[in-house]
Amino acid sequence: MAKQPKTTAYVCDNCGYDSAKWYGKCPACGTWDSLKEITIEPEAPFAVPTGRIAAADKPEALDSLSTEDALRFHTGYAELDRVLGGGAVKGSLVLIGGEPGIGKSTLMLQICRALSSAGKILYASGEESKRQIKLRADRLGVTSKEILVMSETKLEAVLAACEAEKPAVCVVDSIQTIYKTGISAAPGNVTQIKECAMALLRMAKNTGMIVFVVGHVNKDGEIAGPKILEHMVDCVLYFEGEQQNAYRILRAAKNRFGSTNEIGVFEMNANGLTEVENPSAALLSGRPVGVPGTCITAVMEGTRPILAEVQALVAQSVFGNPRRMASGIDYNRAALLLAVLEKRAGMLVSNQDAYINVVGGLKIDEPAADLATVIALASSFSDRPVSENTVVFGEVGLAGELRRVTMMEQRIAEAARMKITRVICPAFGDTHMQPPEGMEIVRVRSVREAINACLA
Repeated sequence: MAKQPKTTAYVCDNCGYDSAKWYGKCPACGTWDSLKEITIEPEAPFAVPTGRIAAADKPEALDSLSTEDALRFHTGYAELDRVLGGGAVKGSLVLIGGEPGIGKSTLMLQICRALSSAGKILYASGEESKRQIKLRADRLGVTSKEILVMSETKLEAVLAACEAEKPAVCVVDSIQTIYKTGISAAPGNVTQIKECAMALLRMAKNTGMIVFVVGHVNKDGEIAGPKILEHMVDCVLYFEGEQQNAYRILRAAKNRFGSTNEIGVFEMNANGLTEVENPSAALLSGRPVGVPGTCITAVMEGTRPILAEVQALVAQSVFGNPRRMASGIDYNRAALLLAVLEKRAGMLVSNQDAYINVVGGLKIDEPAADLATVIALASSFSDRPVSENTVVFGEVGLAGELRRVTMMEQRIAEAARMKITRVICPAFGDTHMQPPEGMEIVRVRSVREAINACLA
């Protein structure tokens, strides 16, 4: 049979879109000059296997399978174990992404210290030298003879070290710097990332090794490279936060061994990352008392209720088009709530500049924070403060009505734990629930009623 010729394709470095011809602008994500040419090797013709099937390849009844082999290792950090679904699973491939300087390498090195009690740890860095890793380890207080360090960008060298040392955990920092020989593409190219990730995945599944892979992110905050990279791995974790802010949030975008709704909260200090066991107290610390434009809300992150502070500033605009800015909540959602506030509550904010911020760098994407945002805006507009012992939550509809939210009992219990004495919530949902001792629950049906109850 004649040898098939090699073909070329053009793949976007930003989103992974592939095309048979080159475009100046990616049709999928709109990024300019991001389509790179790759060579597609011809595939060998498929041969139908003959002979007996190996015992490991035989189909088995689902009821007869055991899950005892899915062993979990505690990482030494309860916050990380929560996000992973109870700990790191043997034979799993975990991808961790985040902005540059957010603390990904710091977190990985601290995890190595905690997991070194389970066996050898191999830390392979393609971005730093061994001396740089040692300097960071000394600063973080990471000392263990079980942690092996190598500075290498060749995939074959990393695999050979894993085969020779047989570590329990392997950390690759980062996947964009590793390359496989025999492929003409440069490190970080779509082809290199796919091939290297597939090789690490096979190693994890065949040996039972836990593999952590650090990934860079693009300008949109997503992990750079093809989307197939996120489909290949078992867990995708995002490290969120601002470098100027001490708090970091670890969030699961994909988890084959647990829920994707859990988050872990860390604080960056001189000694590295430390767990925040009580996020509500940390996010509410330093809250101003008796100042208009601030309101406490209760949001759910997975099974964990968290109290967060929503701040708003409404001021007379000096320009023709008033400014709108939202940090921590969706911008379009903020514009919608401003329109509801003007139409349904009678507050003229269309000629006002409006700034909304969620304190602590927390990003809220559930509608339960709608009412707290509206109350904070109304408080700033009318220059009347909300009581510091009041928690507000509820979804706001376009008609100005309040819709029920889930897990009201957990939200109210968290408020009671933080010594909150008054809760403003929708009138619908969990009406049979008895309030905790010393707490007043005010149920409202509309935005206007909620404003009157909070700013009376």
